[in-house]
Amino acid sequence: MRRREKIVLAAFLLSLALMATQYVPIEWRYLGIGLLFVLSFLLSAWSLAEDLQAHEWLTIVPFPAFYAIAVALFYFLLPELFISRLVVLILFGVGMYALLLTSNIFSVAKGRTIQLLYAAHAVALFFTMLTSLLFSNVIFSLKLPFYLNAALIFATHWHLVNMSLWSIELNKGLSKEILSYSGLLTLVLAELAVLFSFLPMQTWHKSLFIMSILYIALSVMHSFIKGRLFKSTVNEYILVSVLMFILFVLMFPLK
Repeated sequence: MRRREKIVLAAFLLSLALMATQYVPIEWRYLGIGLLFVLSFLLSAWSLAEDLQAHEWLTIVPFPAFYAIAVALFYFLLPELFISRLVVLILFGVGMYALLLTSNIFSVAKGRTIQLLYAAHAVALFFTMLTSLLFSNVIFSLKLPFYLNAALIFATHWHLVNMSLWSIELNKGLSKEILSYSGLLTLVLAELAVLFSFLPMQTWHKSLFIMSILYIALSVMHSFIKGRLFKSTVNEYILVSVLMFILFVLMFPLK
């Protein structure tokens, strides 16, 4: 079976698995999501197996699995309308296919530059933001204590940050610098989660703010890793940060 056929089949099977989680009894749903994570991990590894190296089991393979459980958890928050769930299911399948293709490009591109790599970085960044948004929304919707919010934000975002930073250089391993940057940025997001736990902000407001901070931080780090973090670039990101803060203050009122 060709690799693209494997990717199509994996995306289709995972879409069916996501739909199946909705028919699991409520008391077993978290177990069902756990099984979905394992299935996503295994199918991702199977579809990408030809070029996978040891370190890519920690950098490439888990990303589709994290995306799958983020959508599955958010799926439970949707109104029980057939059309809304069908739309999410279709979008999930298309997104999984695109994400597996992106992961395949990263796996193939190590050690050499291919034309699709720039597009793959853009797609990966988009899915990183989407996965962050869904995870944050679910976590803040649970109304948990601040320390659990921080722990869950850290646990769900560390891999997203680590994969995003690693994909810029595509090194044959995880460097200490990448691990340090990943830990530092994820710790900042966890601290923001603690702050937001005490503020009477709307759930979507908190989630969007986490995602926006993540986007700006990753963009700066990407430029730094590429050696393109010039003064003009820094000024642009500072301006975007200021405008983002003003926008949130004006457009997203407190409860």
